[in-house]
Formats: sequence, C-alpha cells, structure tokens
Amino acid sequence: MSDRVIAGKPAPAHDPGWQLDRIVSELRAARADWRARNGRTEVTGRELPSREAVRQILEALRGALFPMRLGPTDLREESEDFYVGHTLDAALNALVAQVRLELRHTVRQARAVDRDPDAEAVQLVRDFASALPTLRRLLDTDVLAAYHGDPAARSVDEVLLCYPGILAVIHHRIAHHLYRAGLPLLARMVAETAHADTGIDIHPGAQIGSGFFIDHGTGVVIGETAVIGERVRIYQAVTLGAKRFSADADGHLEKGAPRHPVVEDDVVIYAGATILGRITIGRGSSIGGNVWLTRSVPPGSSVTQANVQSGIQDGVQDGTRDAVRDPRPHTHSDSEAHPAR
Repeated sequence: MSDRVIAGKPAPAHDPGWQLDRIVSELRAARADWRARNGRTEVTGRELPSREAVRQILEALRGALFPMRLGPTDLREESEDFYVGHTLDAALNALVAQVRLELRHTVRQARAVDRDPDAEAVQLVRDFASALPTLRRLLDTDVLAAYHGDPAARSVDEVLLCYPGILAVIHHRIAHHLYRAGLPLLARMVAETAHADTGIDIHPGAQIGSGFFIDHGTGVVIGETAVIGERVRIYQAVTLGAKRFSADADGHLEKGAPRHPVVEDDVVIYAGATILGRITIGRGSSIGGNVWLTRSVPPGSSVTQANVQSGIQDGVQDGTRDAVRDPRPHTHSDSEAHPAR
C-alpha cells in the first residue's frame, strides 16, 4: 500500500493513470496566474473564515438564544443559565477566531498597516455579545408574528422548531449585525447557511423591522438595500429585487447604491410577487400573488392581477392602487386567496 494519503485514506497501490503530477502542476500554475493578476502574491496560508466553523457557531448561538427549544434535548430549566453561559463562551471564542481571519484578510488586501485586526476582532465580538439580549427580544416579535399570522400554527414552539422562515430570520438578525459591524464576508456566510437550509435568500444588508414573518418561504429573495418596515408578512417566491444596475465609466457595476424596494409597515405580499427597483410600497398595502411591480404605490393600496385585466395601465394610479402589467404570460389565479397549507 502506498504511503501517500488523500483525505485521510491511503492512495491505491496501483496507478489508474490519473497523471496527477501533471494535473497538480497545472493547477499550481493556474493559482499562480490568478494570484498574480489579482495582487494575491503574498499568500502564506489559509486566511479566510471557514464555512464549517460558521455553521457550528450558528448552531451554538441558536441554542443560547432559545435554550429550551433549540438547545440540547436533555436540558433542564435549573441548568439553563449554565448552558447558555458555557455555550456562549465557546461560540464567542470561536467567532473571534473567524472575525480575526476576515479582518486580517481585509487589512492585508488594503495594506492598512495601522490597524490591529486581533484587537478589533475582540472588540467587535464583545459588541456582538452585548447585542444578543436585544436581538433575542427582536426575534421574539418575529416568532409571535409567525404564530399569530398563520392559522396552521399550533404553538410558538412549533414555529421555532419547524418554520424555515423563522430559521432564516434568526440567521438574518445575526448576519445583519455582522454586516453593520464591517464584517461582510462573515455576514454573507451566515446568510448563505440559511439560504442553503431553507431556500430563503436574504442579503445581510437588508434592513428589516420587528414582527417580520415569511410564510412557507421557499424561493424568497430580498436584496441588499431593501428596507422593510414593521409587521410585514410575505409568502413564498416573493422577490424584492433590483430593476437595473448602475455602472461606472469602465462598465463595472457600482456597489452599494440603493436599488431595492422600500416596504413600509403592515404590508402583505402574496406568493410569487416580484417587486423591483427603489420603489416604495405604502403602509398597509396588499400586493397580490404573481404581481410584477416596478412603480411605487400609496398607502392602503391593493394591487392584483385583476387590476391589470380591468384596464389599469402600467404605473397609472387611481388614488388607491397602482397595478403594473405583468410581462409574463398570465394564468388565472385568485391572488387574494390565502396560500394552500
């Protein structure tokens, strides 16, 4: 048996003709070319956060935030505080290590020799830890919104344990704090962990108010600069996206410009609706299923496909609603009906 080991397993004794020496050499050359083109010539070791470590940290944080529901199955109330303290200590120390990796990478890329990434990492995680009680109270409003907003929900325990929308929102609240703290890579890793697990894609930059409920959830997309008010409810396959992207003189997309919708308080957006651009959905509005919307609507609007069929033209308001023609082939649906459960 060969002494070579790949992924913890001995390589086969026979040579199957993989031509590994040539392939390894060519891959090294490809890496060297990429690093040279992108100014990455000083790489001495892995310097980026680990997705596996982030997933473990998130599991611990969920348990610490909701110990009697998302903690260990044998946890008892008398040991709840001990479990929370022990779990947070491990999670925060692990988080410091990941924050340090991102900051070191950022400092090296920016050649910011005057920064101390190790000290910054500790302070950022201290701030994150201090924010956890507020984050928990905010999440309580989301859990209650899901419970009160879904007639199929039997308890808040069911909501926390089973609803993909709640898992996505827990991750988003954590990711948004990291994003605002100047840790966009870690924030995106947190968000994409939820995306992979739930099919709900919320950019960590999105600003979302209290009492937010995503029902069903699969296929929901919320963009980086979206602003969502309080007590907003959305259903599966809703997109809050950008209509167009600004570019600089060289044709490169400009980063960070506001390009996603503003959704005011108490809005309901039904399944399959697509809302694009920096438009405003007025307070208390209802956006029907499969509507394609690219114009602002005033408070109290009711926007449905039926509005379009009745002759209201793209972007024309009648004082209470704004219907937008859907460019996709129309299929009959009752867009105000509650989605099937």
